[in-house]
Amino acid sequence: MAPRKRPIARDEPLPDAEVHSEGFRATREARRGALVEDYVELIADLIEDGNEARQVDIAARLGVAQPTVAKMLSRLCMDGLVSRKPYRGVFLTEAGRRMAEESRIRHQTVEAFLRSLGVSAETARIDAEGIEHHVSAETLAAFRRAMAAD
Repeated sequence: MAPRKRPIARDEPLPDAEVHSEGFRATREARRGALVEDYVELIADLIEDGNEARQVDIAARLGVAQPTVAKMLSRLCMDGLVSRKPYRGVFLTEAGRRMAEESRIRHQTVEAFLRSLGVSAETARIDAEGIEHHVSAETLAAFRRAMAAD
């Protein structure tokens, strides 16, 4: 029989339910918005790269099927973040451009912070892609202060 392992002790007592649930609510909200932000940011990148943002290119870069992209593009249109023209690519609305810029700034800050810790460029890029959607404005500000102090 394997020896019984002791549980890892908490540094602090468990917070009350209302306070505790706030973190879980924020995480669920970030998850819901992450996919939308990824699409909008990618569309902005494709357009800025001098190309049209076409459904086929979005699917290839996200590693998903074209029907998946089509469904999301319909949602983004309904949300007022993109517009589509027949036989043309996808275009960002003003709201979509703002979202893409905010997402890009968060991504760049997180990636730069990870690089300042010695994380490799490739790992920092990949990790920042997930972290950027879950990091608070307070934490981003702390990242910037830490980098400025170096």
